[in-house]
Amino acid sequence: MNILIIVLAAAASLYTAFAFYKAGKFKAFSTKETLLGAGFGWVEKIPFWTVRLIAWLELVGAAGLVIAPVGYFLGYTWAIWFAVAAAVGLALTMVGAIILHAKRGEGKYTFKMNMRLLLVSLAAALLWAYLPLV
Repeated sequence: MNILIIVLAAAASLYTAFAFYKAGKFKAFSTKETLLGAGFGWVEKIPFWTVRLIAWLELVGAAGLVIAPVGYFLGYTWAIWFAVAAAVGLALTMVGAIILHAKRGEGKYTFKMNMRLLLVSLAAALLWAYLPLV
């Protein structure tokens, strides 16, 4: 049973980490004009430092989803809770994204991807949180 939980948690974490790494890296290192040209219209209405903050939170969350389980398996059992925190933080990022895109009338274009990342992030959090209990 533990092996199944570990495999599912790792798969959910890697999928989530990869998606957020790609999104965070693009937002962190692109100019405002590049982001606007790529269809990130919401960037126009908020301060650019907020875009960078979101980007770095996504990158830190992605790193936490990968590094924390490695620490857990190296014997640092407390490290798994950093993976849970990272997954919950990324899920909250998606809640904010769903709200933002709904207010801008972009929900029909972004809802499926945002909801997919929200659910996979929550799955990773629940699976990693369950692992120490079994």
